[in-house]
Amino acid sequence: MPAHTAEECDALFGQFLNAGDLERLVALYEPDASLVQQSGPTASGTAAIRQALAAFVAMQPRITMNVTRTERCGDDLAVLYNDWSLSAKGPGGKPITLTGKAIEIVRRQKDGTWLFAVDDQFARD
Repeated sequence: MPAHTAEECDALFGQFLNAGDLERLVALYEPDASLVQQSGPTASGTAAIRQALAAFVAMQPRITMNVTRTERCGDDLAVLYNDWSLSAKGPGGKPITLTGKAIEIVRRQKDGTWLFAVDDQFARD
């Protein structure tokens, strides 16, 4: 299920993360996309993004996504401002809660679908 609007990228991210579907999560990113991590280097490319997202999936999270603003540049580029919250299992199964204020750049593809080009989960924290 691809994103047919810029904002749908976040809706699908939440749906796929909550379902634990790593492959569908990774499919939301362009092949050369970047996922900025809170600690550690930026994950660039689908292999690195898969590895970074696998850690989230392993936590069995429940995430809520809330796109608060969309800024468009022409018909094929948009910046999403997303406030999110996540509850999950931390080390030893201890419950944890995370929140963030993301900035994400999404791009319309040649087939009309949208994918993440840059995803910075904590950009406005």
